[in-house]
Amino acid sequence: MARIVITEFMDERAVAQLRARHDVLYDPLLVDDAPRLMAEAAAADAVVVRNRTQVRGELLAALGRCKVVGRLGVGLDNIDVPGCESRGMAVIPATGANALSVAEYVVASAMLLLRGAYASTAAVAAGQWPRNALSSGREVGGKTLGLIGFGSIGQLTARLARGVGMEVCAFDAMLDQDHPAFTQSGVRCAGLDEVITMSDVVSLHVPLVDSTRGLLDGARIASMKHGAVLVNTARGGIVDEAALAAALRSGHLGGAAIDVFGAEPLVASPHFTNCSNLLLTPHIAGVSAESNERVSFLIADKVLEALS
Repeated sequence: MARIVITEFMDERAVAQLRARHDVLYDPLLVDDAPRLMAEAAAADAVVVRNRTQVRGELLAALGRCKVVGRLGVGLDNIDVPGCESRGMAVIPATGANALSVAEYVVASAMLLLRGAYASTAAVAAGQWPRNALSSGREVGGKTLGLIGFGSIGQLTARLARGVGMEVCAFDAMLDQDHPAFTQSGVRCAGLDEVITMSDVVSLHVPLVDSTRGLLDGARIASMKHGAVLVNTARGGIVDEAALAAALRSGHLGGAAIDVFGAEPLVASPHFTNCSNLLLTPHIAGVSAESNERVSFLIADKVLEALS
């Protein structure tokens, strides 16, 4: 019987599936208790994490008997993958399991931000009637969605966006213009600068690596269309948060939905004060009731397979 340590939240039924065959420590708050986490790591044959547990440095060194790291999500920037593999540890992300949740978040956010009319509840309930002020919102149909990154999540996002009448273009440094992903989805392959400058909505779908860190800097944000909307469900380090906030305050950008930040949890930040048409969420684009179930059971199955 192996020892499995789960450091962040996981579907309870998937935890029970692991517990039926192995010794399981499940504590969704373990990530915040560094001394205990280090102590438990020494006895772990498998560890299951989300994005906050940093499997690198001292923690990686403490995982002396670990065989597998299950990632309840797809981003791997919190895991030293080469370091794990050099120690014989398999790293297993939940590829594809949360794609629909992210894609729906992107399209829903684009609709909310373009329309700009859904923050009026308190005013209307108080007897105000801001009809004229809220009558110039924009429809999503006919607008251009530009995707930076065109992997599985980007492709599903494109399919949903086209379903509500959007035109879609995409840039992916790993795909050439003849790649079947473009023709099969009806998406136009474009250069990075064209996607940024010509799109009504820009959505990020790239990992945080050296080549994407600071990718959307002040100059690129300034080059976006006047009134354009930015959606970031990828990683916070990709976007210059101060430049984004300044573009929102100046009115150059028409809105933004930001689910990820350079430092998480986000501390009280002066960047995002007095920004209109801004939606901030705590890294939950890929987390829904359904996706949590899919992700949790996929990782449970893969961890059991790796331990067998």
